[in-house]
Amino acid sequence: MEPHHILAKEGDIAERVILAGDSGRVRKIAGYLDNPRRVNTHRGLLSYTGTYNGIEISIVTHGMGAPSTAIVLEELGHLGAKKFVRFGTAGALAPNINSGDYVIASSASHPPGGIYTQYFGDGPGHDADADPELTQHLQKSFSEAGLRFHGGRVFSSDALYAESPDFAKKQHALGDVAVEMECAILYKLSRLRGWKSSAVLMAVNNLNNDHGAWMSKRQISRKTGEGVRAILDGLSKA
Repeated sequence: MEPHHILAKEGDIAERVILAGDSGRVRKIAGYLDNPRRVNTHRGLLSYTGTYNGIEISIVTHGMGAPSTAIVLEELGHLGAKKFVRFGTAGALAPNINSGDYVIASSASHPPGGIYTQYFGDGPGHDADADPELTQHLQKSFSEAGLRFHGGRVFSSDALYAESPDFAKKQHALGDVAVEMECAILYKLSRLRGWKSSAVLMAVNNLNNDHGAWMSKRQISRKTGEGVRAILDGLSKA
């Protein structure tokens, strides 16, 4: 398969990749690498590759939602990527998760149909699990950095602006600790293709506690800076 969206050459993409939906966040994370080089700008899917503690790592934009993420994953896999950590944002659902906390998502649930049916058929849906070894490396690095984080299952929504108060209460009652948009396809596609993946999410609000008020862009940028070294430490050792 020749990539049509990540127009990188063979050798441009590392085996280890940090994914983010926001190209601005990708640019910021790339600044923590040694000698980062830009390897793609096509379709706005900004991508860099550099080293961290001598380990080659790529930082890649995946866009918003499962379909965009699946395209990027498939093309990165073709280019040699094998281990993925999504560094994104989420709305907390569990009352003990505060804005600014991190969630290391051990699994993800998702709505039926759509991309999941196209990839996995019409059978009963199942939760998607993160790679346990990679997740443990992330948990260890966040603990060592003294950063407050939570574990648990997240819900990968397809409709950000349809997440009503009733939705938030229902999903928390079903066991989801936060809501975001990409973890389920990341985890399911990783299992299908033989990759390893996990995710660290910044809780930018709590849909059940604070009426959905979001953290400021400045606060999100600060939490990105605090969390990225822990992610790079964990991923580089995995």
